[in-house]
Amino acid sequence: MIDETRIRDWLAAYHHAWTTDVPGDVERLFTADVRYYTAPYQAPLVGVDAVAEYWLGERESEIPWSFEYQVLAQEGDLFVLRAVTTYPGGTRDAGEPEAFHNLWLVTMDGDRVSDFVEYFMPVPKEDAAAA
Repeated sequence: MIDETRIRDWLAAYHHAWTTDVPGDVERLFTADVRYYTAPYQAPLVGVDAVAEYWLGERESEIPWSFEYQVLAQEGDLFVLRAVTTYPGGTRDAGEPEAFHNLWLVTMDGDRVSDFVEYFMPVPKEDAAAA
């Protein structure tokens, strides 16, 4: 049985930060030395300041989106999540509906994340409006 309390609390704070883009809300999510991987085979963002700068640069609090997730597994402080992120009007430069299937590897250190890896796959454009 997975104890989802820590990850659900963190995800609630993550969701809040995503809706506000307040620097302090973002910074409270991660350890000072966090490694945040935004794509496979790319170097991670390192440190909470780099993550906050990246996150706030996306300005996703200004566009509509939805996020649904399921916790798939836990091994110690590592949680594995499957999620779907939908942007009914698309992301900033898209101009049309977009949806992404996500797999996250989230390593907790207390109530903050020390290692965050996201893998995502865009839903084909013809299917994104229905996602």
